[in-house]
Amino acid sequence: MSPRRQKEEFTSYYGRPILKEPTWEALDIAGYIFAGGLAGASSLLAAGAQHSGRPGLERSAKLTALTAISASVVALVHDLGRPDRFLNMLRVAKPTSPMSVGSWILSVYGPLAGATAASNVLGLLPRAGRLAGLGAAVAGTGVATYTAVLIGDTAVPTWHDAHDVLPFVFAGSAAASAGGVAAALSPVAEAGPARRMAVGGAALETAMSLIMERRDHLSTETLHTGKAGRLLRLSKACTVGGAVGLALGGGRSRAVSVLGGLTLAAGSALLRFGVFEAGRASTRDPKYVVVPQRERLGKQAEVQGNGGRQPLEKARAEAQSAGQGKGTGVSAASMV
Repeated sequence: MSPRRQKEEFTSYYGRPILKEPTWEALDIAGYIFAGGLAGASSLLAAGAQHSGRPGLERSAKLTALTAISASVVALVHDLGRPDRFLNMLRVAKPTSPMSVGSWILSVYGPLAGATAASNVLGLLPRAGRLAGLGAAVAGTGVATYTAVLIGDTAVPTWHDAHDVLPFVFAGSAAASAGGVAAALSPVAEAGPARRMAVGGAALETAMSLIMERRDHLSTETLHTGKAGRLLRLSKACTVGGAVGLALGGGRSRAVSVLGGLTLAAGSALLRFGVFEAGRASTRDPKYVVVPQRERLGKQAEVQGNGGRQPLEKARAEAQSAGQGKGTGVSAASMV
């Protein structure tokens, strides 16, 4: 961080924040994001299980998906206040709006997840149930990741600065939680794909989280400090520990599968709550809005002062001009 960033203090009119802090309750929105990711990735796992002859894994994944998406919708409706507000969002379809697209994905995914789970448990219309399972798997990929696009499209500094990385973080987290829960609930002999999904998802989540936290954005401070920092550190410990446990002992021990799988799911939930709290923290301090704006304006002024060219381009042009005037033949390449 530059000395200027450390020394200056930024205030706003009357001491009020520049951005309004999100009024959402953490349990509603972070819980909705986590449960949706768990549901979507579980449907993807269930589709693989139903076509590879693993009935125990298939049933546990489908029931997990149905339970998780039900919890996700309940949390969303609780945040909205009334169920009809969700229905009102379906009155239009706007491809450029993450909220509109997400509402339609949920409305398609939920019935498919319910139908395939009911067919599996009751034994009714098995062919239609398997087709619904495939549809749920396709829609589930969107359910697992669209929330990252949704919050990244806001003006909240931490979320907006991570908009291009956050979908990968959430995708890995969803896979880790779905694989972990399935490994905990399914027979050990059938849970091999669940363990592999869990470990692979944990690796992706951890790698992309580190990239997100180490980028050159001032708002990344919020990912390391305060409540968000504590939650994210605990999330990493749970994710890495659960993945190592499943990888080393999940195929031999039922107890290790249960413990490792649930630890992974806990790490995934902590990640969502940590990211949520980091976003809220970034709206409280004006510097996360003011400093990046000043830096962008400074770069624009520098470019304009160079005749619309970057400093290196200006130096090359001046060298060429001087070389032509004196007959020395100085090349632009010599300035690199």
